[in-house]
Amino acid sequence: MNVSIETMSGLERRLTIALPSEDFENRITDKLKDARGQVRIPGFRPGKVPLKEVRRRYGPAVRAEVAGELMQSSFVEAVQKEELNPAGSPNLEVVKMDPGIDFEFTATFEVFPLISLCDLSKVAVKSPQAEISDEDLENMVARLREQRTSFEPVERGAEEGDQVKVDFAGTLDGEPAEGTDGEGVEFRLGQGQMIDDFDQGVRGLAAGESRDFDAKFPDDYRAEALQGKTVQFSVTVTEVKEAKVPELNDEFFKEFGVEEGGEPAFRDEVRENMQREMDAAIKNQLKQQVMDELAKLHEIQLPTAIVHREIQALKEQMLGQFQMGGQGNAPDLPDELFQDQAEKRVKVGLVVNEIISAESLEVEEERLDARLKELAASYGEPEQVIAWYRSNPEQMQSLEMGVLEDQVVDHILTSAQVEVVDSNYDEVISGRAIAPDEPDTADESVADSKD
Repeated sequence: MNVSIETMSGLERRLTIALPSEDFENRITDKLKDARGQVRIPGFRPGKVPLKEVRRRYGPAVRAEVAGELMQSSFVEAVQKEELNPAGSPNLEVVKMDPGIDFEFTATFEVFPLISLCDLSKVAVKSPQAEISDEDLENMVARLREQRTSFEPVERGAEEGDQVKVDFAGTLDGEPAEGTDGEGVEFRLGQGQMIDDFDQGVRGLAAGESRDFDAKFPDDYRAEALQGKTVQFSVTVTEVKEAKVPELNDEFFKEFGVEEGGEPAFRDEVRENMQREMDAAIKNQLKQQVMDELAKLHEIQLPTAIVHREIQALKEQMLGQFQMGGQGNAPDLPDELFQDQAEKRVKVGLVVNEIISAESLEVEEERLDARLKELAASYGEPEQVIAWYRSNPEQMQSLEMGVLEDQVVDHILTSAQVEVVDSNYDEVISGRAIAPDEPDTADESVADSKD
């Protein structure tokens, strides 16, 4: 086998591979002989069809079949011989395959780029730190109670915090205004779910009562036609319900898995969950920052085939979200919408793989076991869940890659520039603790003047 390599643009390579005509023709003959015992041709007994007749009838198809098989096997052999690392499937094209001359074809493909890792001490991240205060705990307990608030009908005028159901119609300058009518609309007073004037106009009405009032829409209202406009509303309240926040009692505690120990045990459970949530948030924020830094500090030529695959994966993910959201037929999403995100993910993936290789990192079984237990903990039969994962190679490969990524992050953080940021629980959970500072007005005006 003779192989020549041609460097095309970027990462694209073209191999021209030639195989001796004798080897090619012998393979064709062997296949025709195999077919001779199976073909059925009128006038000939089974297995007695002359090879010449078999070749006449089936020679071209067998020649094409053998060519395809040889191209695949020879390509694999050639890239191994030349120590090339293809980044995708090759485009195979026959150049010559006529009888009496060497079989020749080309294979065009992209190779993975050579990656020169940056000095990992240049990676700079922020690590938020916070303690869960008693106030944080009280706020969380209040939120948990609020989430389980029930509503009971009352025979009185609607007040702050009540849930009301209303029918309404609006007019603007005496004409019905689009988007200002509704039937059976539910909302809570004082929660900002309706514009302020509408919220205020409904207060005091009991079920079955009506009222006409004016309501001015904010200047930044989402419907441009109503921005800053004053609409005349006719509203009828059909239902008023009072909010009933659950008491801190054993029945409430059982909803969170606390069977005994009363309120102290419940608060301990809530605090532990908050701590786990905060620890996970800090870990994820550090990981995201590290990945962002790796993307920023490396300039790499990216294989277009891999980027294209990543675009398709992102597109399928978004289309799946459309379908899960019950939004009917999914839109036709252009590839350009996902280009930047796909390129970043491919770049980071290549760099992470290079670090794994350079540092000879292997999956730590303790971490893998911990990840499996964490995933299975929320199920009734965690051992069965773990067994299912371990029997599923694809799922295990995904888990192992996630563990390896965590090991890469830990490796980088040993030499990275880490700025500890003192913060609080809410800011850590929301990400505000490490969010970039907003530019002040002076900076913005200077920037604008330069444009």
